[in-house]
Amino acid sequence: MTASTSSAFRQTPEAAPHASPALPTAAEPAAATVSGLLRDIAGVGRDATRGGYSRPVFSSAETELRSWFIEQAGRRGLDVQTDQNGIIWAWWDTAAGTRQDAVVTGSHLDSVPGGGEYDGPLGVASALVAVDVLKARGVRPRRPLAIAVFPEEEGSRFGVACLGSRLLTGELDPNKARRLKDPDGNTYADVAAANGQDPRLIGADYQALAQLGLFVELHVEQGRGLIDLNQPVAIGSSILGHGRWKLTVTGEGNHAGTTLMKDRKDPMIAAAKVMVGIRDTARKYRDARATVGRLQPVPGGTNVIASRVDLWIDVRHPDDSVTAALVESIALNAQVMAAEEGCTAALTVESLSPTVNFDATLRDRLRGLLPDAPVLDTGAGHDAGVLSSQIPTAMLFIRNPTGISHSPDELVEDWDAEAGAVALADSLAGLLGEARVIG
Repeated sequence: MTASTSSAFRQTPEAAPHASPALPTAAEPAAATVSGLLRDIAGVGRDATRGGYSRPVFSSAETELRSWFIEQAGRRGLDVQTDQNGIIWAWWDTAAGTRQDAVVTGSHLDSVPGGGEYDGPLGVASALVAVDVLKARGVRPRRPLAIAVFPEEEGSRFGVACLGSRLLTGELDPNKARRLKDPDGNTYADVAAANGQDPRLIGADYQALAQLGLFVELHVEQGRGLIDLNQPVAIGSSILGHGRWKLTVTGEGNHAGTTLMKDRKDPMIAAAKVMVGIRDTARKYRDARATVGRLQPVPGGTNVIASRVDLWIDVRHPDDSVTAALVESIALNAQVMAAEEGCTAALTVESLSPTVNFDATLRDRLRGLLPDAPVLDTGAGHDAGVLSSQIPTAMLFIRNPTGISHSPDELVEDWDAEAGAVALADSLAGLLGEARVIG
């Protein structure tokens, strides 16, 4: 699905059930459109098996998209650099050439397996078009503007979401990062080195952080808030606390044909019980979400009773204490259910992000710049949430008429995409503060 091709949800503006926001006028033309930029990359990383897109970090698809962004930024006269953590920075410098107290926008280009077209690339393409809009308006900022592209936001390859921004801020131990392994057993250090990074240099970069004044991330909405409010753009208020845990259920591997049912210590059966238990436990906590999105039996043969099963669990709730209580319940129940099958269960944390309330002052400034935009929270994690520990951050969400994300059915209508870029440009112009308009 591309920004211009269709689905059952795509309609012409005249036929759409919601009002179509105005596109950039002739008085403020954009050199490119968001939908046009997304069409340029629509063939990159298509997943013929899962549908949608699979663009894990350092894959050929993700590196092709990184090259595409660098080329697009260069066309706009931006100064592009890739830092020690693999974050790409595209700078629109002031006349004085200083890089302090910068206004930053951007997102990511990697995806979940079989993900949608807009999760990440929409924010990157919108940032490029916002620069076009500002330049067409004659804006020459006295405060620097940067577009950032963060690697491994989804954590789909190495298991740690927002890995790039976590390294930048010092939230992730670089030694731990270097040892992370992908499903094929490759370490992050080895894969990074094979892609031109020096893994010895990854980690907190306080010099880079000192250049940043604030960060505004534009992202497709990953829910139905804007559909129900009949609005194209919203301002983010908070991100629900969330984390990822690995549950290992260990049993006794054996032959599927010679081992009687009564003699089995089958971790697959225990894991099945645990998964149902996770759902039932989460339902006891209002506003909780708990998901088993990945399961891996070892050794994984059809005629083999597994010796071990690994489950990866995603848990989210607005109240961090509830998240902790829910995870504790899951762990205890898993141990009981595993023991019923003669197995053991052990839970380890892979990543944990507390609930983030975006900077109130920055949020209110955006409300003044975008007075029609409602304020919504989100259950999805973002680099803006990680960066909030260091600088003021905010988010803009763009309407998704399917309400579906992390799926091929994720969608943004073309006119909403262009309206989002204009809203981002309006926001950036206001946040640049002393921007000078040249006539």
